Amino acid sequence: MIKIIDTYPQIESLFTNKQFNFEEWELYINSLYDQSTHIFVDDLKECLDSGSYVYERDVLPIINAVYEHPCLAILHSSFCKVTNNLNQKVVDRFGRELNIDIVLYVGLCNAAGWVTNINGRDVILLGIEKILELDWCDEDSMRGLIYHELGHVYHKQYGILDQQGTNSCEDFVWQLFTEGIAMYFEQFLVNDFHYYHQNKDGWLHWCDHHFNQILKDFQNDLPTMTKFNQRYFGDWVSYNGKGDVGYYLGTKFVQQISNNYDFEQLINLPINTVYREYLSFAKQKL
Repeated sequence: MIKIIDTYPQIESLFTNKQFNFEEWELYINSLYDQSTHIFVDDLKECLDSGSYVYERDVLPIINAVYEHPCLAILHSSFCKVTNNLNQKVVDRFGRELNIDIVLYVGLCNAAGWVTNINGRDVILLGIEKILELDWCDEDSMRGLIYHELGHVYHKQYGILDQQGTNSCEDFVWQLFTEGIAMYFEQFLVNDFHYYHQNKDGWLHWCDHHFNQILKDFQNDLPTMTKFNQRYFGDWVSYNGKGDVGYYLGTKFVQQISNNYDFEQLINLPINTVYREYLSFAKQKL
């Protein structure tokens, strides 16, 4: 069963004189999931340790902006509309229930959408501060964000999501595949295989027009790609000025191999098969 946890009424208590109060935030997080603050703090610390971000400059202003943000009520309304009767929508489309919490919360700029496991329970964490920063407050953006994360959960609960390759090339192709699966899940849920929640300001047209170059660059980047130099996944990176290009490429990859596998087979493919299918896909397209 999908459980909805909406912390919107608690937001004001996280700020003292309109400034983020970390101690109050710790109490708030632990009231949701006991002894869980380290999950968020450790994730932030890993990011800060990379040297690319400074807490006072890059994180704290984004969190402080939540207080009295003009789009906060719009964000909350969109969340309520998208999650209404969501469990039944998934059952109607896929024939299976997902056991998951969907949590609307204020985080430490961890992510707009983050799938993890807390105290043995799968959760989708929707970071209000990041959603506001990215201006993903409208209903369509919220739908894409939640549906995408549900796709990852479906892959985990009914397929084999957590796999590691024998080298970094296989691992990044696996990331391409899993993001493509989540995007494909979105499209399946809305019954529109041309749907991309990122499609604003000509994004899809640009990606379609540059498909061959995106694939070529991804292929060329693979041997030296790392978590910190990759330019395809995450709202903090861009490829030639465009975001989420890896999600587009992953969707094209999954759509291509879906000619040979149904969705239930796709989510159970082993990583070595996925890598082999990717090499065939790249060879065919380039």
